[in-house]
Amino acid sequence: MPASQPRSRARDRNNVLNRAEFLSLNQPLKGNQENRSSGRKQSGQAGAAGTQSSNPKERRQSQQLPEEDCMQLNPSFKGIAFNSLLAIDICISKRLGVCANTASSWGGARSMINLLGITGHGIPWIAGTLICLVKSSTLAGQEVLMNLLLALLLDITIVAGLQKLAKRKGPYDITPGLLDYLTMDTYAFPAGHASRVAMLSKFFLNHLVLAIPLRILLVLWALCVGFSRVMIGRHHITDVLSGFVFGYLQFRLVELIWMSSNTCQMLISIW
Repeated sequence: MPASQPRSRARDRNNVLNRAEFLSLNQPLKGNQENRSSGRKQSGQAGAAGTQSSNPKERRQSQQLPEEDCMQLNPSFKGIAFNSLLAIDICISKRLGVCANTASSWGGARSMINLLGITGHGIPWIAGTLICLVKSSTLAGQEVLMNLLLALLLDITIVAGLQKLAKRKGPYDITPGLLDYLTMDTYAFPAGHASRVAMLSKFFLNHLVLAIPLRILLVLWALCVGFSRVMIGRHHITDVLSGFVFGYLQFRLVELIWMSSNTCQMLISIW
């Protein structure tokens, strides 16, 4: 036993790892590591605070990105269905815009299609109603014409308001004409011509005695005027269909607020 102890001591002396310069490698100090880690955390927090304080404008801009620039990673089923239907509507409307410009497949018929669209414009109908109202001599005729004038003014006002709210552009970049600017029909949704012809056709079918062929021609005229707006690239298909729906609703509204003969005579006397 006494001889083994000096041998073990000699081995410890001869071991290189037991030297003083290697002790720090074998047994790292905990205090130094904690100080280093705390120093790194403090420097990281200070750097983060510096970047946050130095870039407030970038952070505000990132928070105020428009919705169209933000990508939804998990879109809902309704959103997917709506976007799919919207894409189909745009694609079909562009294919049906055969008279959008002179270089289109039916570009030679563009002037005739525009002439058909003028028959459903608001300005000619208002002017024609005023002329007929001046020349009318019967109370029943004046009553119908006054309510027709009311319906036309309501149509222009409602469609212009809805278009300002929706602000949807057509499938093609077509500048509105002078008559369109006069009636504030500058956007695509809903189609003003479609709503007007739908309201007029329903109004005439309800308040005028017409033969069956004339009734059929009236309905065909309304359909042709509505879809002619798609052919010239002014509206989408959904714009025209929604215009037909709004035109029918406007007719129902006029029927609810129908002015009596006495009211019409009072307004005519004031005018």
